[in-house]
Amino acid sequence: MQTGELVIDVRGLNKHFGPKHVVRDLSLQVQRGEIYGFLGPNGSGKTTSIRMLCGLLRPDSGSGTCLGHDVIRETPAIKREVGYMTQRFSLWEDLTIRENLDFVARMYGMADRREAVDGAIEKLGLRARQQQLAGNLSGGWKQRLSLAACLLHRPLLLLLDEPTAGVDPKARRDFWDEIHQLAAGGITVLVSTHYMDEAERCHRLAYLAEGQLLATGTATEVVAAQRLSGYNVSGRDLQALALRLRGEPGVSQVTAFGTTLHVVGRDADALAATARRIEAEGQSRWEAIEPGLEDVFISLMRSANTNGESP
Repeated sequence: MQTGELVIDVRGLNKHFGPKHVVRDLSLQVQRGEIYGFLGPNGSGKTTSIRMLCGLLRPDSGSGTCLGHDVIRETPAIKREVGYMTQRFSLWEDLTIRENLDFVARMYGMADRREAVDGAIEKLGLRARQQQLAGNLSGGWKQRLSLAACLLHRPLLLLLDEPTAGVDPKARRDFWDEIHQLAAGGITVLVSTHYMDEAERCHRLAYLAEGQLLATGTATEVVAAQRLSGYNVSGRDLQALALRLRGEPGVSQVTAFGTTLHVVGRDADALAATARRIEAEGQSRWEAIEPGLEDVFISLMRSANTNGESP
């Protein structure tokens, strides 16, 4: 990751769609070469926030810059330097890989489109399939084609909206390896995801609920800031124990993990007392663990719901 140069520097961005306040006072800084992940429940404002940051959607208010351009007054200039990959495959299924890329290059008015298409095909390993119809590709190859298309015009900033939804684990891993190579080359990446393993591969994260930024930082910083305590619980009749634990002091959430329970809470002392008392009954074994990003995700989502916000 490059350091020092801010590609995005915005303050107090707001966006309404009719009466709904979708993004509330968003302030964020993103450095060049950074992979910045956006987490949050459906309808939390992730995509709207990213699109405002990239100049694809004009904020109602606020200020700041993206790629040196004003996010309110200079959105056309920003859009020329952004590559946007949507969650849904949006290229032409009745065209081949090469035809799709050539068509996209024509849309950008690229003078060197043949060279650009050849380069994209080579870089993303599409040469052996370049004459294959896009509609016949697997999810992973469609994803690779989509990435090639949004890189054609050599953008400085990539916007990826849940880019690995519906693809197999190997394709996801290969995709993220490619994203890290792009970031190492100086391209900045904004990505929304629901996968915790992908979130952990981002340099920094932002968690949103109801359009508000609730947490930001590295995965380690986000987890530490929530000050959660956790236990891994094994024993007999865990389903009954899970039901009982949801009413015990210090317990915020109980999740089944295979043959164990994952028990998490914010009040470390109260949770420890509950663990000692129930373990003393001799029916279960409690082992202290470090809560992870998924625990934080669930905790933040529940906190938002408690405050009257919906996911």
